[in-house]
Amino acid sequence: MLPWRTPFPRDPYKVLVSEVMAQQTQIDRVVPAFERFVARFPSVDALAAAPAEEVLHAFSGLGYYRRARLLHEAVRNLGERGGWPTTARALAELPGFGAYTAAAVAAFAFDGAEPPVDGNVARVVARLEALPLALGSGQLRRKARAAARAFHLEAPTPEIWEALMELGAVVCAPASPRCGVCPLAPGCAARAAGTPSAFPLPRRQRAREEQLWTAVWLRRGDGNVLLRRVDGGPLLVGLWLPPFAAIASGAVPALVAAELARQAGHEVPLAPAAPVGHGITHRDIRVYPFVGEVRAHAAEPADGWSWQDPAAPAVPTSSLLGKLAAACSPPTLFGPLPESER
Repeated sequence: MLPWRTPFPRDPYKVLVSEVMAQQTQIDRVVPAFERFVARFPSVDALAAAPAEEVLHAFSGLGYYRRARLLHEAVRNLGERGGWPTTARALAELPGFGAYTAAAVAAFAFDGAEPPVDGNVARVVARLEALPLALGSGQLRRKARAAARAFHLEAPTPEIWEALMELGAVVCAPASPRCGVCPLAPGCAARAAGTPSAFPLPRRQRAREEQLWTAVWLRRGDGNVLLRRVDGGPLLVGLWLPPFAAIASGAVPALVAAELARQAGHEVPLAPAAPVGHGITHRDIRVYPFVGEVRAHAAEPADGWSWQDPAAPAVPTSSLLGKLAAACSPPTLFGPLPESER
């Protein structure tokens, strides 16, 4: 039983948090994250009052941190409005509410009649009607909404939406549909044709963009690492990571890393560590890290910088930090530090 699947009508706040977290994230990772999040922020008011950095930190491990920022913005907007809109159309006006999220909150919390159509529902309908349409296409979404509305007319309860989602997730699975146990099998056109896995057509993939970055892993004698809050650019905004920069064509990674260390106030010898790979939406990023040991017990840095234990940072960060820690941590470059400098 998923913790947000309580009797109808449900708490719209918990529906919203669960739907935002479940976007592009496996459910087994969502459940513990959801439970921690609602324990820390048990209501709209609690989340709206929290600093943005706390919200990002509570989202750590789920990736796609723009979701957390939009969630925070949405609940603050609710406070300004004085309460929840109750229709999918009105909910869609809130920051971060796409058509699916708006329909899901309206359906499960306010008994709305607009069907929330996710990839599972779209796949079920594509197979029922043998629709040669691409997953994610507007045409398939429209067909799926029409079919889902027809199911709802026969069983006017939000449970029908959830049943269709569950059917797609568990029975009408992408690669190996279990047609023998499917309650809709007798009327399924794709099954009758013997080609259920041919529907829907594959999602149109956005071209992958390759990027090269370099990063400096400046390690203090106590094992803490210097992190910088990302304040600009399109990626990782609001998260804390070792200083990094994109490598322009023709640039030498070691020289870029040396400049990053200088900007951080620590012009120390740097040694290359193993490159790490990291993916962000449609970007494949290869990061070339350089490690430097800060021998003295360095002073606390200026605002926007922080010494943190990479194994348990107290600031919001990305899974990239863990990848860099694995590549950069052992062994130390200069041997054990003197006791006076630890």
